[in-house]
Amino acid sequence: MTQSVDGNMRRLNGVKTSGPRPVASAFVRLALGAGLLSAVADRLGFWGPPGTPLVSWGNFQNFLVYTAKLNPWCPAACLPLLGVVVTIAEAGLGILLILGLLMRMAGLLTGMFTLAFAASMTFALGVHAPLNYSVFVFSSSSFLLACQAPDPLSIDKFRELKKRKGGCRLDRIFAKNVNVHSGLERRHTRTLCIEL
Repeated sequence: MTQSVDGNMRRLNGVKTSGPRPVASAFVRLALGAGLLSAVADRLGFWGPPGTPLVSWGNFQNFLVYTAKLNPWCPAACLPLLGVVVTIAEAGLGILLILGLLMRMAGLLTGMFTLAFAASMTFALGVHAPLNYSVFVFSSSSFLLACQAPDPLSIDKFRELKKRKGGCRLDRIFAKNVNVHSGLERRHTRTLCIEL
């Protein structure tokens, strides 16, 4: 009796490879990354100027006013730095999540970051604001993503498969073709393969 390819993969990995888990994990990762990048785009004015429908800030100055409202403990001189640091962190985490690169770390940091944001909103505006904007859902989804294995559409999964196979196929093909050449060229083809 023959086993299916999927059954063999499950047996080799010790992880369930079929069903909705990989698709759900990819969806959560992409949605979280897009949410972070959308917030950054809003405060940089990419979604339109202030007053445009569905635009929260429209420019960085309005974002800094909102930052001051959520962080009354922060001295006014530090608010621009706080706004820039938060924007860079959101953009970086959003990009990592979209790419599926360093997913566990990005998920954990996003969860902590949004939990701090939810706490700040709760203390400054009351619990209704973070519940209306689903900040707790965003945070818990990030923590859940940090506990998941990399989904099939992520760079982490590609790197994991590449490591398991002992390098990429392209590297083995080039290595066979340049046996007569020096080891330096062989190292160069491996570097090219890693960059792909």
